[in-house]
Amino acid sequence: MSGKKIKVLGVGSPILDILVNVDDAFLSSIKAPKGGMELTDSVSIEKILDSLKGKTLLAPGGSSANTIFGLAQLGLPTAFLGKTGNDSQAALYKGSYEKMGGDLSRFKLNANVSTGRCLSMITPDSERTMRTDLGAAATLVPEDVGDADFKGITHVHAEGYLLFNEKLTRSILEHAKKNSCTVSLDLSSFGVVNACKNILSELLEKYVDIVFANEDEAKAFCGNDDPEKALDALSCLCSTVAVKLGKNGALLRSFGKTARVQAEIVKAVDTTGAGDLWQAGFLYGFLNGRTLSDCGKLGSILGAEVVQVVGAAIPESRWQEIRKRIAV
Repeated sequence: MSGKKIKVLGVGSPILDILVNVDDAFLSSIKAPKGGMELTDSVSIEKILDSLKGKTLLAPGGSSANTIFGLAQLGLPTAFLGKTGNDSQAALYKGSYEKMGGDLSRFKLNANVSTGRCLSMITPDSERTMRTDLGAAATLVPEDVGDADFKGITHVHAEGYLLFNEKLTRSILEHAKKNSCTVSLDLSSFGVVNACKNILSELLEKYVDIVFANEDEAKAFCGNDDPEKALDALSCLCSTVAVKLGKNGALLRSFGKTARVQAEIVKAVDTTGAGDLWQAGFLYGFLNGRTLSDCGKLGSILGAEVVQVVGAAIPESRWQEIRKRIAV
């Protein structure tokens, strides 16, 4: 990292997760197909919350943010660039991140819109059915982003959902490059890959150093079920590639070296944030100069931890043990 002190900037949507246990009958009563995710508005979320009998759990979330929270818990200096409302949800979100040691100075504010929320309804079979109101997060615009946001930053981690706003994505990536930051991009969803194919290869080749893809995203990108083919295709564009294969581990390539890592097999209760926390482990190793295999192993450790709990927040009681396991 050119001798500069590591500091990672996450860019994406700050979303407050509302987690609640429900039964299948409740999903039927609100006509929600099990396992799906639908964008909605704040009023609709409030209506569902009013009819819920279960106890809700609140936790800061959002794809890029989950990765950044993981890095913060591991002791890396981090900051986050995203937009919230001026409400109690934003206060809870920022307060939680600040307790982890996070730098709040890059958050942007839209006082006219509520902070983004995702209602995650979990049925007894551990399946999640989600209703998401992006709220203020969706109002981040290129004009919100400036060189000051990248001052002192060595690495930028962005979520693929940003690609739906091409102008915003280009602004972020251009600022990162101008300020000599390395960049990682999580492709986020096969829907993102399919919708943004016309710009994805160019952006990866021009701006991105590390790309993360799961099996579905890899298949959507290269049009083939073989993850090795996706590794080859992505490696033509980015110097470092991780193709995450769930319980089958991950395929990695960096500057021509290839590694395959195994997953840690545990009893999963909820896969929320598994890929995001895997990336936190990988990035922690990579930015600290660990071997490619080690980076993958650190990813596996965090991925295995988060699937054993409901939601994307690993309990504080587990972080002490995790820090011991991955100490540089």
